[in-house]
Amino acid sequence: ILLNKNIYHFFFHILFFRLSLQLKRILTKLLIMKKMLFTCLLALPFLGFAQGSPDYTGGMKVKLNEDGSKYFRIISWAQMQANHNSDAASTDSKTSFQMRRARVLMYAQITDKFLILTHFGLNSLNASNMSAVGKDDSAQLFMHDVWAQYKVTKGVDVGGGLHYWNGISRLNNQSTLNMMTLDNNRQSWSTLGLSDQFARHMGIYAKGGFGKFQYRVSINDAIANSLQANALPTNLTSTYNGVATLGSRDAGKAYAGYFEYALGDLESNFLPYKVGTYLGSKEIFNIGAGFFSQPKGTVTVNNSGQLEGQNVNIFAIDAFYDKPVGAKNAALTAYATYQSNDYGKNYMFGPYGSGSMLYSHVGYTLAADAGKTRFQPYVSYGSNSYDAVDDNRNVLGIGANAYLNGHNSKLTLEYHNEKFGTVDSGVISLQAMIYL
Repeated sequence: ILLNKNIYHFFFHILFFRLSLQLKRILTKLLIMKKMLFTCLLALPFLGFAQGSPDYTGGMKVKLNEDGSKYFRIISWAQMQANHNSDAASTDSKTSFQMRRARVLMYAQITDKFLILTHFGLNSLNASNMSAVGKDDSAQLFMHDVWAQYKVTKGVDVGGGLHYWNGISRLNNQSTLNMMTLDNNRQSWSTLGLSDQFARHMGIYAKGGFGKFQYRVSINDAIANSLQANALPTNLTSTYNGVATLGSRDAGKAYAGYFEYALGDLESNFLPYKVGTYLGSKEIFNIGAGFFSQPKGTVTVNNSGQLEGQNVNIFAIDAFYDKPVGAKNAALTAYATYQSNDYGKNYMFGPYGSGSMLYSHVGYTLAADAGKTRFQPYVSYGSNSYDAVDDNRNVLGIGANAYLNGHNSKLTLEYHNEKFGTVDSGVISLQAMIYL
């Protein structure tokens, strides 16, 4: 083995000695992707066995009566990643592993008049934030959703609690079970940690639909302990800590809504989580629009040196298309959105900021015989402009999914590149996901 390795390295250096550094970098990334994919293919039999069932027929659903109208259902999923970051610090390993998500969701109905849902888990657990004895914050399970819901009449359900019936866009309501890309577009979870707890608000909502039209609206309490709760505003910029700074009377409420019209098949809105790709099992063409508004959500300093609340207003329009094409289960999936972001005067925090966003992705599921592994190459691109700076943040993703058993057992390989200012980072990720 050592001899073969030495021969390989000798051949590699002779062959590529005169190539430019840029070409070397690209070929190295391709080699890493090849090795990761090869490792992944070796693991296919074990992953298939771990799923436990070749055909997913409704999951872990427990009937409480003979006709199944009274039941509770449990859904569990895990996403494990291997990431290679060529721009890692010289003292850090370029390859790392993380548990991107580990979740359990359960909901139950005794009659169709009411429902209760509980969802808990953890996110992005890795060697940098793990706890020696499992007691620190990142190692802890926490509640993502807990809500109760009542049916008022046909087309109108109301509920309350820690909920995910969000506004703005489809991606702000994205399910993490069936995304087409490796992960959701980060900027589309537009208030995560700023006015909510991990994209969930505490409040009340109404949702439903009439014919081809569906809606969701909510009134919520904005979080006091935001990611910027202790940040100091200036007369040039805003900070997202209106509740903590001005109090909940003036800054404590947030309002949201999302409305869509189906030009094709009607999607289910039984749960709030939007499907990323149907792999051609439906013919979907939805057009939507949504908003989020929090009066005095952010704070700046006026010319008199006093704190002044800034209204947060976010608006988006989007379109989602998913349809079988040709023969043998081939399918096309496409999504596009435009989003206007007003977080207040020159607001900027991480990927969020006052300005605008354009984002789109498209994927094609290759033809395959029934029961065979299905492959879906895809590309995504997002461009974010900010009032505070002249430069745009541009994000490119190129990847492919291998569906071993639909979304219930799949592998995703993606190259993710982000350019902003002096930053030009590239990460190659391989993710294995199973859910039951």
